[in-house]
Amino acid sequence: MIQSANPRPRLFLAIVALAYVGGVIAYLPLLTLLLPLKIEALSGAGRIGLSAACVTAGAVAASLSNVVFGWLSDRSRQRGGGRRRWIAGGGVATAASYAAVALATTPAALIAAIAFFQVVVNAMLAPLMAIMAEEIADGDKGVAGGLLSLGPPTASAFSAWLVGEALLPAEMRLALVPAVVLVCIVPLLLVHGRAAPVAADQAALALPPRRDLIVAGVSRLLFQIASVVTQGYLLFYFESIVAPAGHGLLPARVGHLMTLAFVVPLPIALLLGRLSDRARRRKPFLLLASAVAAAGLVGMAGASGWTAGAIAFIVYTTGASVFVALQAAFAMQLLPNPDHRGRDLGLLNLANTVPSLLGPPLAWWLATPQDFGAVMLLLAGLTVAGGLAMLGVRSWR
Repeated sequence: MIQSANPRPRLFLAIVALAYVGGVIAYLPLLTLLLPLKIEALSGAGRIGLSAACVTAGAVAASLSNVVFGWLSDRSRQRGGGRRRWIAGGGVATAASYAAVALATTPAALIAAIAFFQVVVNAMLAPLMAIMAEEIADGDKGVAGGLLSLGPPTASAFSAWLVGEALLPAEMRLALVPAVVLVCIVPLLLVHGRAAPVAADQAALALPPRRDLIVAGVSRLLFQIASVVTQGYLLFYFESIVAPAGHGLLPARVGHLMTLAFVVPLPIALLLGRLSDRARRRKPFLLLASAVAAAGLVGMAGASGWTAGAIAFIVYTTGASVFVALQAAFAMQLLPNPDHRGRDLGLLNLANTVPSLLGPPLAWWLATPQDFGAVMLLLAGLTVAGGLAMLGVRSWR
C-alpha cells in the first residue's frame, strides 16, 4: 500500500465531510419529501402501493450497487486510476437520475427512475467511504466519524427549505438538489488522492481478521433495525400516546422534533469522536452510546404524552447517532485487506439496507395503533445487543 510521509491537514477532514454532506443531500430530500410528493401527484389513491414498490426496488438496487461500485473503485485504485473518477461519474449520473424522476409520467417509469437513482448515487457514495478509510489516518477517524453526523441535519434543513419555498415548481426542486450535490463533492475531486500514513506502533500489526468486520456488520444491523422502525413509524407512535384532539398538529411537530433530534448529537459525536482518537479506544464510547440509545427506547415505551415521548426520542437519537458515527469510524479500521476496501465497505453497507426489510414486519407483529410499547422494548434489547456485539472485535480496543 502506498503511504504518505506527511499526514493530511485538518482541512482535508472538512473537505471529506462536505462531500459526505453532499452524498446525504443526494438521497435524503428525494426519498423523504420530493418522492412522496411526486408519487402523490402521479398516483393519487394508489400512492401507498407505488411508494412500497419504489422503496423495495430502490433498496435492492442500493444494496447491490454499493458492493459493485466499491469493487470497481478498488480495481481503479489498483490500476493507478484512483476512486475519484467514480465519485465524479456518480455525481453527474445522479443529476441525470433526478431528470429521469422529474420526467416520469407513469408508475413503471418512476420505479425505474428510482432504481436508476439508487444505482448511480451509490456509485458516488461507495468510493467516497473507501476514500475516508484509506486517506484519513486512524488517529483522526473518530473526529471524521463525528463529522458524518453533519449529513442528516444539513440535508434535513435543505429539504425543509425546498418544500417550504412555495414558489419553487417541482421541477426546480428536483434540479436544485443535484446542483448542490455537485458543489459539495467538487472540492474532494480537486484534492490529489494519497494513502494516510500508518503509525509506527501499528505498522507491524497484522491486518484485522475478517471475522471482526462481520461482527461489526452484525452489530450495525441490530442497531439499524431500531432506526428503521423509530423513523418510519414515528408519527404513528406519537398518535398512540397523544390524545386524538392533538393529532392534527402532529405532522409539523414531529418534523420539528426530527430536526432537533438530528442537531443535538452533533457536538456530542464530535467530542466523543475526538476523545476516542486521543484514548485510542472505541469500545467504551460505543457501549456508552448504545446504553443511552436503549434508555431512550425504554423511555419511549413507557411515555404517555408528547413531552415524555419527545424527550425519550431525543435521548434515543443522541445515543444512536453517536454510536453509528463512531462505529463507522471503527469499522474503517477493521477492513481486512487494503486492496478491497470499497468492496468490503459495500458488504458492510448491507447492514444499513437489510433492516429496511426486517424492521416493518417487527412493527406489524408487535405494535398496534394504540400501543408501541412492546416493539420499543424489543428494539431496546436489540440495541443493547448491537452495542455488546462490538466486544467481540478482537483486533482493536
